[in-house]
Amino acid sequence: MAWELNSDRPIYAQILEKLQVRIVCGIYKPGEWLPSVRDLAAEASVNPNTMQRAFAELERSGLVMTQRNMGRVVTADTQLIENAKHQMAVTQTNSFFANMRQLGYSDSDIIFLINQNANTTNNANHTND
Repeated sequence: MAWELNSDRPIYAQILEKLQVRIVCGIYKPGEWLPSVRDLAAEASVNPNTMQRAFAELERSGLVMTQRNMGRVVTADTQLIENAKHQMAVTQTNSFFANMRQLGYSDSDIIFLINQNANTTNNANHTND
């Protein structure tokens, strides 16, 4: 997975989000060992201290735990992972609605557009089957 980072927000926060996505999407599975800070920092082309800061935030959230002298592991608590996934979805939805309202759309207009797009996408997917 590419590490596309930009300068509009702190790098560690962007890394944190990318790692959270990897966990909630199952790229890093519950109970699975994570790559080392150094390996991930090299992969993302960032300073290991920046990666370490993102890992510290993941630990605070409970999604990751440090095993002394062995590295870090994704929590085995699937409910915690589901809760994190849900919270990320709520944040994305709130952001989407706020952006659409700035464009002048009402909530009912936004929902109509979502349904229209979902129907178009579903029809295109069934055509390709």
